[in-house]
Amino acid sequence: MEITDIKVDGYERVARCIDKASGLHAIIAVHDTTLGPALGGLRMLPYASEDEALYDVLRLSKGMTYKSAVADTGLGGGKSVIIGDPKTKSPAMFHAMGSFVDAFGGRYITAEDMNIGIADLEEVRKTTKRVTGLSRESGSSGNPSPYTAIGCLHGMRAILEQLEGKVDFHGKHVVIQGVGAVGGRLAELLKAEGAKITICDINEERVAQLAKQHGYATVADKDHLDVACDIYAPCARGAGLNDQTIPRLKCRAIGGVANNQLHETRHARDLMARGILYAPDYVINAGGIINVSIEMLPGGYNEPAALKKVATIYDNLKKVFEIAKSDKITTHDAATRLGDQRIAAAKQAHAAKGTTVKV
Repeated sequence: MEITDIKVDGYERVARCIDKASGLHAIIAVHDTTLGPALGGLRMLPYASEDEALYDVLRLSKGMTYKSAVADTGLGGGKSVIIGDPKTKSPAMFHAMGSFVDAFGGRYITAEDMNIGIADLEEVRKTTKRVTGLSRESGSSGNPSPYTAIGCLHGMRAILEQLEGKVDFHGKHVVIQGVGAVGGRLAELLKAEGAKITICDINEERVAQLAKQHGYATVADKDHLDVACDIYAPCARGAGLNDQTIPRLKCRAIGGVANNQLHETRHARDLMARGILYAPDYVINAGGIINVSIEMLPGGYNEPAALKKVATIYDNLKKVFEIAKSDKITTHDAATRLGDQRIAAAKQAHAAKGTTVKV
């Protein structure tokens, strides 16, 4: 196994691992551990190049810092990616990944993300203790997807209150792009609240199945931006809000669980100029990381405590909207400001006590 550090300004540590025996080619990025050990999921994708994978893991890692800071999880930000086709997974590959995680000495803790399931993490766990989100049977918190969906629903309540001064989903139209584990559950929760749901996904069979089962309206993925709605919920891959898509939007607000929804930060200004309320992705999609963070509490995981903490996404979004309004800045900048304030306060506390983050 060969581990090589990659120098990246603004990040505490970035490293690649190549293990020829198992076929592992992975990158771990730890952005900031001021608030605690860096926790962030592991994803596996057939990236076109290592540069593409590095770009993805850096964006995701930094996003996790702010997600955890705003959500007040007591954790820092990190992320990991495996470069490769998920069809090539093997126990040996995940054992090597566990050793790679362990090489960070506890400053990085991994969890589930795209194309990585609990069974994969159980294999990672065989070579490192720095794994969260394992099965309930093992005393862990299990699949984070339902909690991400619940958190997004709480965030949408803050959106509706900001738009209309009250929370009432009845008759409100929500377009959900991406109906996988999180988006599909979100659709169910919104329907139960009385919302009108339109779904789309590149997996047309999945869309047809859910539409038949729940009676949702559907739209082709390529056409979903043209549907007039109250809230647009991007729940697939990131960078979907860009120069090409923003002019097409016919929504009043955006609130979804996809990571890194803005292709560039300037696109938050474009949304603001169009009068579209944007719920920063790392604020509204924090339910999963909040749920996992409860594992770190004395006594271990407790679901009622997790659900109570997930509900604070509503409060955090309200704070973001208030900062944006009072300071006349975008909601993206407001969320960043709130995260920076919490990180700065922690740094001052560490300095005053002469302490550092516990790992």
